Amino acid sequence: MKTYQDIESVERDLKILNLERQIAFEEIKALKEEYKQDLKPLNWIQSGLKIFGKLGGMILLKKIIK
Repeated sequence: MKTYQDIESVERDLKILNLERQIAFEEIKALKEEYKQDLKPLNWIQSGLKIFGKLGGMILLKKIIK
């Protein structure tokens, strides 16, 4: 528990806490937008195509080596 000697230190700490709260809120908003982008169907399709492309390349390479 912190004890304060004067009103200036209380006000300073309140300003600091308010700024920290605002920063945390902006970080949450950024995460929300990031998740929105990640959950779009186009991103799912692109991820699936990348996986299938790698898988297809490995199968093709395996057939060439045999």
